[in-house]
Amino acid sequence: MARFTRLQVVAKMETQGMVPLYYHPDIELGKEILRAVYNGGSHLIEFTSRGDFAHEVFGELNKFCAEELPEMIMGVGSITDAGSASLYMQLGANFIVTPVFREDIAIACNRRKVLWSPGCGTLTEICKAEELGCEIVKLFPGSTYGPGFVKSIKGPQPWTSVMPTGGVSPDESNLRGWFDAGVTCVGMGSQLISSTVLKNKDYAGLEEKVRSSLALIKEVRG
Repeated sequence: MARFTRLQVVAKMETQGMVPLYYHPDIELGKEILRAVYNGGSHLIEFTSRGDFAHEVFGELNKFCAEELPEMIMGVGSITDAGSASLYMQLGANFIVTPVFREDIAIACNRRKVLWSPGCGTLTEICKAEELGCEIVKLFPGSTYGPGFVKSIKGPQPWTSVMPTGGVSPDESNLRGWFDAGVTCVGMGSQLISSTVLKNKDYAGLEEKVRSSLALIKEVRG
């Protein structure tokens, strides 16, 4: 069962402005990644479900968060069907992120009052997702659409909350472009938790990068 309500998750996404995301099959390495991200100031993280037995890794890491990082809100991404969403919610996922828009996932998550953020690429998809209770829409891949797309949809729908993922990097010009366009938060993967960080186990470097990224987001928001 989720330790945080969907309203708490939405509030944290809005105030923090960034959702780090990563995948690695090594549980012990994952614990160090989580600790570095947490110490860097991020109390949100998305574990992307991309490998064999990924749910087992997630389950162990979520238990670790409950015991060692009590304020960490851990969710799961790359979910493409309701069965997978239900499996991860049984393991305590606090939010579900998908690369696609699917009503079956919406129903499964709403039944448990767990935040779900579907990948949408058109205003029609966004409207439908919001009709089904979506609070924050994932724009994916963000690099394909860009800040201009966000600005355009915020015209007729200023109430829409958007989280671009893919094409987001921790540099001022990139972040300023997204936040000036009106995004609520950004999802940041390999540009933040890079393969080099994972390979070299550079946890201190990751902690500092998370800290500086959050500070930069606060600055560009004004």
